[in-house]
Amino acid sequence: MISVDEALRHVLDHSFPLASTSLELSTALGCTLAADVTSDIDSPPHDKSLVDGYALRTSDLGGANTQFKVLEEVTAGEMPSCKVTSDSVTRIMTGAAIPEGADAVVMLEETAARDAGTVLIRRSALPAGSNIMRRGTSLCRGDTVLQAGVTIRPLEVGLLSEVGRSQVLVQEVPRVAIVATGNELVPSDHRPESGQIRNSNGPMLTALVRSSGARAVDLGIGRDDHDILAQLVTEGLQSDVLILSGGVSAGVLDLVPDVLKATGVKQVFHKVNLKPGKPLWFGVSSPQGQTLVFGLPGNPVSGFVCFELFVRPALDRLAGRTASTAVRRRFRLACDHTHRGARPTYHPAAWEESVDDQPATAKPLAWRGSADLRSLTACNCLLVLPSGDYTLGAGQWVDGLVI
Repeated sequence: MISVDEALRHVLDHSFPLASTSLELSTALGCTLAADVTSDIDSPPHDKSLVDGYALRTSDLGGANTQFKVLEEVTAGEMPSCKVTSDSVTRIMTGAAIPEGADAVVMLEETAARDAGTVLIRRSALPAGSNIMRRGTSLCRGDTVLQAGVTIRPLEVGLLSEVGRSQVLVQEVPRVAIVATGNELVPSDHRPESGQIRNSNGPMLTALVRSSGARAVDLGIGRDDHDILAQLVTEGLQSDVLILSGGVSAGVLDLVPDVLKATGVKQVFHKVNLKPGKPLWFGVSSPQGQTLVFGLPGNPVSGFVCFELFVRPALDRLAGRTASTAVRRRFRLACDHTHRGARPTYHPAAWEESVDDQPATAKPLAWRGSADLRSLTACNCLLVLPSGDYTLGAGQWVDGLVI
């Protein structure tokens, strides 16, 4: 068996960003930028007012309650036509351009309008630059505003619109085919008969793929029959990634490795020093390695852990993301925990932020093994526990994977 780190290294060594494509910005949400984006404008495009008030020269404020002539009123979208002089001001609205001569804006609340086009300024002094946002403060023409590898969120959509990108170059979204194998499986809308169980792995893996930003293609249930599995594998190899659930252990009907070999998939590794998830199989389709193939264990918790440790990082790499969607951090144990086992364990746990600037804490769940999917629904992290027999005390530091 190989270690988790070695297995992940093999997976990433065979994972390369997909080709790029140009998309309308309106359809690019959730995609990954394939090229840096530069600005074609300054923002703001001119010095602008941050408040409603009066633009003036601060040197003309000789004391409280100074009266000035109002030259004009300028709203956002208009350009001022008059130059501010020693005895004059311009009434200005938020976002409007600062008139020539003015070096500050006094807030409307600190003024009193007079008849005959005059205003009383109550401020006796005002620092130059007050309530003004200078041209190019947010960004300048030629600035790189977004880098390749960034995931396009609603905020990025707004920024891309500001710099005139109605179309953007993005990485193609990985396409992932999913097959749940096993004669015992029935669809979730069927009531299982004796010896049967509902297919939970297929829907779970489909949801995990979608949560990673990839496109899921559910190929359904594959019976433990060489010809049936070969047909599904052949179809699945048309995608960027193929995930098979079950059939990779040492049972009589664990046919997946042989089927994959027969359909031209080259094995990279089989079995990882890991609990749960030891039977994990990984390979690439031959001869060019264009499809990544994961044979996940059939127990749902094992499949989930292997997806988070190996499949999700591969999908991040295919999508061209610079930052992984899997987040590792450290926690303090919320209670004592005893570990027994010769393999490193990824133990389901529930973590929460602490108050008063204290470290986040994690509580190991009462996990009953790889088939215990119910307990897994209460967890939001996996504690990374080294092999061996030991007891960790409450308050000790442990590593974890946020899910």
